[in-house]
Amino acid sequence: MVVSSVCANHHFCMRRQTRSSPAALPKHSCVLICQIRSEYNFRSCFSMDTGCLSSMNITGTSQARSFAGQLPTHRCFASGSIQALKSSQHVSFGVKSLVLRNKGKGFRRRLGALQVVCQDFPRPPLENTINFLEAGQLSSFFRNSEQPTKPLQVVIAGAGLAGLSTAKYLADAGHKPILLEARDVLGGKLLGRMKMEIGMKLGFISFNLFGELGINDRLQWKEHSMIFAMPNKPGEFSRFDFPETLPAPLNGIWAILRNNEMLTWPEKVKFALGLLPAMVGGQAYVEAQDGLTVSEWMKKQGVPDRVNDEVFIAMSKALNFINPDELSMQCILIALNRFLQEKHGSKMAFLDGNPPERLCMPIVDHVRSLGGEVRLNSRIQKIELNPDGTVKHFALTDGTQITGDAYVFATPVDILKLLIPQEWKEISYFKKLEKLVGVPVINEYYDPNRSMLELVFAPAEEWVGRSDTEIIEATMQELAKLFPDEIAADQSKAKILKYHVVKTPRSVYKTIPDCEPCRPLQRSPIEGFYLAGDYTKQKYLASMEGAVLSGKFCAQSIVEDYKMLSRRSLKSLQSEVPVAS
Repeated sequence: MVVSSVCANHHFCMRRQTRSSPAALPKHSCVLICQIRSEYNFRSCFSMDTGCLSSMNITGTSQARSFAGQLPTHRCFASGSIQALKSSQHVSFGVKSLVLRNKGKGFRRRLGALQVVCQDFPRPPLENTINFLEAGQLSSFFRNSEQPTKPLQVVIAGAGLAGLSTAKYLADAGHKPILLEARDVLGGKLLGRMKMEIGMKLGFISFNLFGELGINDRLQWKEHSMIFAMPNKPGEFSRFDFPETLPAPLNGIWAILRNNEMLTWPEKVKFALGLLPAMVGGQAYVEAQDGLTVSEWMKKQGVPDRVNDEVFIAMSKALNFINPDELSMQCILIALNRFLQEKHGSKMAFLDGNPPERLCMPIVDHVRSLGGEVRLNSRIQKIELNPDGTVKHFALTDGTQITGDAYVFATPVDILKLLIPQEWKEISYFKKLEKLVGVPVINEYYDPNRSMLELVFAPAEEWVGRSDTEIIEATMQELAKLFPDEIAADQSKAKILKYHVVKTPRSVYKTIPDCEPCRPLQRSPIEGFYLAGDYTKQKYLASMEGAVLSGKFCAQSIVEDYKMLSRRSLKSLQSEVPVAS
């Protein structure tokens, strides 16, 4: 659990804490467990001198202002957490915070009445949900598949979640993956999202993977609520509470109906009527909306513009880092469908540490225990071909040549497009990839021993070429609108102590209209060559869930092609044997 304490000198002190270890906190402190994070997003981190801190009271819509300077010097009880989503012109992020509460019925300013307690919400019952069962069934395919007499040696480029997932499930099926990562660290795009000890957006596919690796205890479950910042009311927040006693979609409907701050009743009715065709038409309707942007769909369905301002701007940036006038409506409907049809579809769990260590390394250990290999600092320079157009080997920048029975590219789509052999470029399967383009994002990292705001700067296409100073100034202006009592653009309140800007020119693929037909299947038309990545065909689009599922599908395709791949390898060996004269 990440604990931030407001100390006597009014500086945040952030460090790792166990779920129930308050003893290490300063004697005279008011404790707020707080982290600002971005759903699906890369993030920016700032270390700030907070001065006299004020905070949100997220148990309702009002706020407890300047509590750090007003409370007497005793310890406070902190419990519960929420996830929120906010979007303004450039900054899109969520808030995960622990609320000040008393063990009794009310909050009392009595010395000794409060104590610090850190705890997670219980794990929801996922085992009987459709997606969890589907994930488990697909995993059993690998465990129960016929063990190969001669395991395939599969070379995989890219050790992000897609490549790690491919390697894990190939190893489960008895094959030998050789996973190559260009950098000296695992995780791929996870590194931009969560390099610090912060949370992670997960879902049923990922939860299934955690169980298979025996690391369920590394997930911290949060309260089933969403908190939205209100753009027209700076410093105020509106919450949606999903009652645990109601099934889907009633819990979602109840959460929406109970909230009267973001949308009026007429707006709710028009929004509901606009969504009615999606509820009735199901998946076929959802897929048919790929040709429309969110903004175009709203006009077509008669949904008020304020729904866009209050809801869709935030959702669009959270899901794909772009605005509603660019994002395909299919992406929004897939997310809404999950929230409405799965009781726990919008419930959040956070990883208890940095992903390379807490998630990626257990996968690597699993792969290696089954005979697979993982090699860092192994950057691919070229895909060398045989005369028949199939892959001969991967040529690395250090001069090494890596040969296998099958080859997988599990890198972002933009990297793949740079390395596609000239002979393949006119093949429709590869030509369609030109439509898929990564989204630029900006994120930052800094000293984790300071307090921090973790933000994503998006859309960032016009900002990637600008200076760090300009980016920080724009970000501070947005933060001042969101937290007017805590932050001022001129830093007269909270002060930036340290920052480091990291620009990612190409992140997840841009989910714009009509790109769905361009997403490739994992099995390519080139025998022995496969793709994995969230841009490939799977139902979770550009997400970590999509990356994991794409790796499963890729591994499944290779296992299904075992006999063909074995024959190819045998034929290749026979052709290399010299004929006696």
